[in-house]
Amino acid sequence: MPFVTRQYGQSPTRRQVLRAGGLAAAVAGVAPLVSSPAQAADPLFAHGVASGDPHPDSVVLWTRVTPSPEATPGSGLGPAATVNWEVAADPAFSRIASKGSVKTGPERDHTVKVVAGRLQPGTPYWYRFTMGRGVSAVGRTKTAPAAGAQVEQLRFGVVSCANYQAGYFSSYRHLAQRGDLDAVLHLGDYLYEYAPGEYQARDVVVRPHEPAVEMTTLAHYRRRHAQYKTDADLQALHSAAPFIVTWDDHEAANDAWSGGAENHTEGAEGLWAERRAAANQAYAEWMPVRYQPGGPLYRRLDFGALASLSMLDLRSYRSQQAANGLDPAVDSPDRTITGAAQMDWLLGNLTSGGPQWKLVGNPVMIAPVRVPSTLSLAELAGVQKLMGGTTVDGVPYNVDQWDGYEADRSRVVRHLRDQAIKDTVFLTGDIHSGWACDLPADPLTYPTTGDSVAAELVCTSVTSDNLDDILNAPPRSSSLAVEAAIRTANPHVKYLDFDSHGYSVLDVTPAGVRMDWYVLADRTAQASAATLSTSFRVGAGTGKVVAATGGAL
Repeated sequence: MPFVTRQYGQSPTRRQVLRAGGLAAAVAGVAPLVSSPAQAADPLFAHGVASGDPHPDSVVLWTRVTPSPEATPGSGLGPAATVNWEVAADPAFSRIASKGSVKTGPERDHTVKVVAGRLQPGTPYWYRFTMGRGVSAVGRTKTAPAAGAQVEQLRFGVVSCANYQAGYFSSYRHLAQRGDLDAVLHLGDYLYEYAPGEYQARDVVVRPHEPAVEMTTLAHYRRRHAQYKTDADLQALHSAAPFIVTWDDHEAANDAWSGGAENHTEGAEGLWAERRAAANQAYAEWMPVRYQPGGPLYRRLDFGALASLSMLDLRSYRSQQAANGLDPAVDSPDRTITGAAQMDWLLGNLTSGGPQWKLVGNPVMIAPVRVPSTLSLAELAGVQKLMGGTTVDGVPYNVDQWDGYEADRSRVVRHLRDQAIKDTVFLTGDIHSGWACDLPADPLTYPTTGDSVAAELVCTSVTSDNLDDILNAPPRSSSLAVEAAIRTANPHVKYLDFDSHGYSVLDVTPAGVRMDWYVLADRTAQASAATLSTSFRVGAGTGKVVAATGGAL
């Protein structure tokens, strides 16, 4: 997600602003609050276990081993090791469904990733790893329903933007404790690249990043992934349900595009191609995803006749962001956010045939957003910093989102409209705020016609700063007027919460898709409570969001 606005003239970059803020915090003597890393069942498996990308007959299993003291993450040291894995139909492992062994070593940072096959569709399983006498924690996973199977309901946790330095991952703990999730959708910014003091909770580093530098090399990315996976709440959620993930920008660097990033200085920080390759390799090693470096991350998973899920990659193939909202490049058909092959693949998934609901895992917001100039200068500056973009006659545009790639968005909207495709829902992260929106067939006529081709549901951040943090104001105070003004200027936006941190729960049934937003009491408190904030629903065949009633499901 972009945080620093590009202005005409000599405005500071994101890097300059963050480093200045970190210096100010250091000068003020802010003391970091550090928690002890969580440990798995055995020190050999200190980074926990995980599963992901469920198919009807298989699922990805993941862990990491530490076979010798020197085999620390990112070190490139330590011996080769053979790790055994097994999947069972019961938590006591009396009915083994699949098993095997795999070799690992320093060339893949001692991570283990296997595809466990020969499984039954729509079935819960338990899995574990062993090495010698060492035994990992036990994880629970679940396969997808069989192709074409009639499915009554799916339930997903939905999360995005989890900055270790900005707080604790209480959202993961609350999701793990539910015990009713078919999977967890992580829509990007699973981790952040910044050094300690460059981006935190307002001006407080709650938990400093390790290594204590901005990630630029393979060793850096490996060590940062390892740090995040020592978090007890993240380990708990990984072991409770399979993850379905995509990346946004911070898995590599802020505002990444195919040829660079805002938070990358070519030469001084190496070559972008090498930095991105390092980030992608570490992601492939450390995440439970069907992805290998050099291949596509975008992929589709089906859940019986009820839903397909198209997970997008909106960083690897995109053109460089436009300079600002007046830049003619915003409308250029020669620029892309998806790349040609991924666009064709996406439109091929958005059809009237196949599963009923077409869910799209969408790292950045697709609904158009225009911010009115009636806001105060402080409010405009805060919205700019949160949403990115450039002030043009008082109206910030987020050129890092689909707003900066009008030709690609128009192609998607026209396809849905002209082909009369029903039941498409974009599930989005990135913007550190909660939204429920219609996707207008035409933004100019929408206030009169209300014509919408799809819905968009945006989860807020797990910990990353949002508007009240930027304005240094109490939650749900200064932001309320800003939210009201934006909803007025954008009548397709039915819900907006600029302040809360937390997570969402998505229910999918033949009758509709519903999202419940849960908010944390305090992201900087390790034991923070969470409460239901609001719920919105998309009825089958409507393509429109409406407030839901009846409480959380």
